[in-house]
Amino acid sequence: MTRDEVYKDMEEQFGMAPSWIKSIPDEYLAKEWHLMKMMQLEEKAIPNKYKQLIGVAAAATAKCPYCAFFHAEAARLNGATDEEIQEAIHFAKMSAGWSAYLVGMQTDIEQFKKETHAMFAYAKEKHQQKAA
Repeated sequence: MTRDEVYKDMEEQFGMAPSWIKSIPDEYLAKEWHLMKMMQLEEKAIPNKYKQLIGVAAAATAKCPYCAFFHAEAARLNGATDEEIQEAIHFAKMSAGWSAYLVGMQTDIEQFKKETHAMFAYAKEKHQQKAA
C-alpha cells in the first residue's frame, strides 16, 4: 500500500489518519498499519473487548500514557465498562506488585512453578467435585 492508500484506509476506519501515524517512515507505514488493523480491529482468538482490556493493563504496567488512553478508549468502543477497565488496571497493579516482591526476594522459580502446579491441580479437582 502507498502512504495515500494507508491514509484512505485509516480514514474509512477512524475518519482520519492521526499525526502520530503520519510520522511513520514510508518503508514501515503499510506494515505497521497492517499489524495494527490485524491486532486492534479484527476479531481473533481473543475478542476485541478483552484484547483492549489486556492493552489497558499492559499500558498501565509499562506506564505509557499514550497506550493507556488509546486502549481504554478502544475498550470502551468494544463494550467495556469503566468498572471493567478499572479492574484490568487493578489486576495489572497487583501482578506487577507480586512480580516486584517475588523477584526482589529472589524466590526460587522452580519451587514457585512446582507449588503453582500443585495449587491449580487441587483447585481444578475441587471445582470438578463441586460440578459433579
